[in-house]
Amino acid sequence: MPSVTIHLYCEENGAVPFLAWFESLPPKAQYKCRVRLGRLHEMGNELRRPEADYLRDAMYEIRFKHQRVNYRVLYFYHGNSVVVLSHGLKKEKVVPPKEIELAIDRRKRYVADPESHQSTRGIP
Repeated sequence: MPSVTIHLYCEENGAVPFLAWFESLPPKAQYKCRVRLGRLHEMGNELRRPEADYLRDAMYEIRFKHQRVNYRVLYFYHGNSVVVLSHGLKKEKVVPPKEIELAIDRRKRYVADPESHQSTRGIP
């Protein structure tokens, strides 16, 4: 199975949107998120539904549920790595288009200058 390295997207000001969201989750939801990201690390692009899914425009989502809340974390592949772009989303049936557009914009910034947009912090 093709393991991948997971990087977190970082804004120009040093903010890491995913970590700000992740740290606000209840402990059990954090655990479930870590498990899904661990599976992504192990399986790479072989990870499929219900754990992960393709959205559009090279954007993917990790999926997990806690107490009847569906969480989504947006990411994309960059070489042999995965870059987690977005804070997590709570959703009903679809990821809001504005969230996908925000993730696409972040992907463009990352691809243009990976060193400036890669967090030195990892997933806690």
